[in-house]
Order: sequence, then structure tokens, then C-alpha cells
Amino acid sequence: MLVVNRAINESVVIGNGPVGIEVFVISIAADKTVRLGIKAPQSISVHRREVYDAIQLECTLNPYAKPKRRKSQKQKKSRKSRN
Repeated sequence: MLVVNRAINESVVIGNGPVGIEVFVISIAADKTVRLGIKAPQSISVHRREVYDAIQLECTLNPYAKPKRRKSQKQKKSRKSRN
């Protein structure tokens, strides 16, 4: 595991080229909770660990089910602007 220190508004880049992922430190609360911003191509799923684990469990229990895909905030906004 790579461990890095980052301050607010600093980032870490994972991968390279068109499929690179960038993780930003947005804020750090008094209780040491860290808000992260993640910039990734739409073809890459980004989930919190507990959500990812639930998806994996659902796929294990029902391997023939199609994964549910939620619309991104960007897709929701573009649909609203067309109306």
C-alpha cells in the first residue's frame, strides 16, 4: 500500500493517459473526516467500500442479474437542461 500525505486542494493521480484517475482532498473536518473528490472516466466505476462490497455480494448471490447503473450528477443536469 502506498501512503501519501496531501493537503487540501492537493491531489494524487492513479494511472496515466486517458484512463487516469485523480483523487483530490476537498476538505478535512474537525473530527478528522476527509472529503475526497474523484475525477475518473465514466467507464470506471467509483464506489465507497461498503457499496462495492454490497454490489459484490449481490453479484455472488445472483450472478445472472444485470448490475444496476445509476445516472451521474452530470447526466442528470444535462437531461434537465434539455427540457
